[in-house]
Amino acid sequence: MAQEEQNTADDVAAIAELRDRMERVREELRKVIIGQDDVVEKLLICLLARGHGLLVGVPGLAKTLLISSLADLMSLKFNRIQFTPDLMPSDITGTDILQQTEEGHREFEFMKGPVFANIVLADEINRTPPKTQAALLQAMQEFQVNAGNHTFHLDRPFFVLATQNPIEQEGTYPLPEAQLDRFMFLIDVKYPSYDEEVRIAKETTGGDSVKLEPVLNGQQILKAQEVVRRVPVADHVYDHVVKLVRAARPGQPDSPDWVREMVMWGPGPRALQYLVLGAKARAVLRGSMLVQVEDVNAVAEPVLTHRILTNFHAQSEGVTSADVVARLREELQEA
Repeated sequence: MAQEEQNTADDVAAIAELRDRMERVREELRKVIIGQDDVVEKLLICLLARGHGLLVGVPGLAKTLLISSLADLMSLKFNRIQFTPDLMPSDITGTDILQQTEEGHREFEFMKGPVFANIVLADEINRTPPKTQAALLQAMQEFQVNAGNHTFHLDRPFFVLATQNPIEQEGTYPLPEAQLDRFMFLIDVKYPSYDEEVRIAKETTGGDSVKLEPVLNGQQILKAQEVVRRVPVADHVYDHVVKLVRAARPGQPDSPDWVREMVMWGPGPRALQYLVLGAKARAVLRGSMLVQVEDVNAVAEPVLTHRILTNFHAQSEGVTSADVVARLREELQEA
């Protein structure tokens, strides 16, 4: 019993320290990123929950700058992969190169590709064919790369952020639903507000350069991820998570009638896992070991939106997946 109390006290102290460090990360990011506080929070939740994120937004919203700056603040290796129609799987994972040894023999040596990093930016992931997309998604799921008879493990932490342009659809290869499910969050990157755009015009067009100070290293992030996993969750929060996911499935007997009318298919069990992990990470960012229903509701949209497919009736009415999540959230709160 005494040992359990000591472990709990250690976790409380670790959470307090982690909250302070994450606040410092936010402060450093504000030196180069104006606005986008909600996007930053979702990225930090993904990182703490060992998830991956898909950012959807038009060009010019500082998505690449945000991700590279995050890597700098965490002393992590960062690689950017520009996805194009002619990109091959080996361009991501690596390839065997014939090399001559000191003894004069020739043998193949595996040259690691850009996926061997801690933070990988997959820029415009929907511009490359499914075979190449799958090479990255396999690494995301298994944290390893298979080449010939060899298996190469990726260094932890390993965090993939993919971007997708919602406007240009010609010449693109939309991610299949099963591959979308590999991403913990779908993060909608919106335009900045009027005041934020005034600041952008004033503060980013001069000659001053900003130096970011590292806040975390890889080992500290791994420890933080372990702390998040140990955060306890009350039974009523688990019940809320399960009810929310099951209500979004049109085939369930307890789903609302309007869901059956507007949803083609709903989220699977992985959504349950990400809702719980996301709620835990959000609680930690608040500096708390108490996961609340509010934490689940806060991560419901980025977790569930890309896991719900609306039908033609919903589309004709202008109802989106995000609208479905918002309505389910409201109905469960009122119940």
